[in-house]
Amino acid sequence: MSGIEAGQRCVAGVDEVGRGPLAGPVVAAAVVLPEGYAGAGLADSKKLGVRKREALDRQIRADALAWSLGRAEAAEIDQLNIHRATLLAMQRAVAGLAIAPAHLLVDGRFAPEGPWSAEAIVGGDGSVPAISAASIIAKVARDAWLKELHAVYPEYGFDRHAGYPTPAHREVLARLGPCPQHRRSFAPVARALGAADAVTGR
Repeated sequence: MSGIEAGQRCVAGVDEVGRGPLAGPVVAAAVVLPEGYAGAGLADSKKLGVRKREALDRQIRADALAWSLGRAEAAEIDQLNIHRATLLAMQRAVAGLAIAPAHLLVDGRFAPEGPWSAEAIVGGDGSVPAISAASIIAKVARDAWLKELHAVYPEYGFDRHAGYPTPAHREVLARLGPCPQHRRSFAPVARALGAADAVTGR
């Protein structure tokens, strides 16, 4: 395994972004950093400005021994619920790593099941470099995907709020109803869908 000494246990940091939005996927990242790596500026992605986050994203991808993204789509979130869909996205991210990890360090209270041991760490995205790295690349990737979604559905403003329930997003959702990428199991979307059905007489 490149970058992993013989007998050394491979550890991956895992985090997700996108549990709270009303639209789009939940995205997870898994990152294997070199032993002792603590890149300058690593922090919880939510506490970084866009330019700093994007610069760190490029640096992490260049420095990491392995990194991978996984996602669960809006339809899967509706089918499974957001908790199970988040764990599925994490499983997909870990499964995509070029180096199979023996152990996971996961932000939060829950960890995905698989052929690995795992430790869930509340606040890990701000205290564990590998989790911080995963937080950053997951956030940058999801924001980029939401900008692509904006190109398809520009009226919803996904490039500005990334699907989160801002007042502007709620207003256009109530006015236009949901698009195919909205999570119909989330209450504001369900209400908007019901209102749209009432207007059309479905």
